[in-house]
Amino acid sequence: MTEAAAHVLVVEDETAIAETVLYALRSEGYAATHCLLGGQALQHLQAHRVDLVMLDVGLPDLGGFEVCRRLRALPGPAGQVPVIFLTARSEEIDRVLGLELGADDYVTKPFSPRELVARVRARLRRSASVATTVVADEKGQQHGAFRIDPESHRIHYAGRVLDLTRYEYALLAALLQRPGAILSRNQLMDRGWDATSDSADRTVDTHIKTLRAKLRAAGAQDDPIRTHRGLGYALEV
Repeated sequence: MTEAAAHVLVVEDETAIAETVLYALRSEGYAATHCLLGGQALQHLQAHRVDLVMLDVGLPDLGGFEVCRRLRALPGPAGQVPVIFLTARSEEIDRVLGLELGADDYVTKPFSPRELVARVRARLRRSASVATTVVADEKGQQHGAFRIDPESHRIHYAGRVLDLTRYEYALLAALLQRPGAILSRNQLMDRGWDATSDSADRTVDTHIKTLRAKLRAAGAQDDPIRTHRGLGYALEV
């Protein structure tokens, strides 16, 4: 996929805002589709290739957070698509909740169309860069009890497939790229998110906690993810 060929799905029930976003995207050469409702967006994602979703939080049928949660549960590439929230709610709790549900960025209204397009461009470039790195560095590689299948975005532990969310996969893959090395929270965020926020520490820690639980369920006797206070995390393989 080239950047110019990227397909952006805009999920927004306010027509004026949707038209502004669609015009800004199409003016930059992106293909853009509009859905008024969250349910329509989920159906579209299952039927068509989408490279990024712009998702309004305040939708009339399903809240944007619920749409994001259901989107992340979709199988295959549809469940991995990057999400940028559009919202008039800027409280920290909303930003944290959005990121922990699997959003990649968070833009509050009113916003600059130029800034929005710039965030889309940065997110798409980052997604392409991360995908290329995973294939080049990890294809067919075994790291101790871990094995990565980049084509299906799966990681195996001791022969068992780990049931990972997109961000859990991104964090564990980043740790596996440099076994034993200490990666800061910002470095880990950089592998799967766009610009970090003051919620970065809490977001990474939440995903590390769920990763540890899934590794224990897969049979890990000792926690392979080491916490280095004040520094970050390392993976022992």
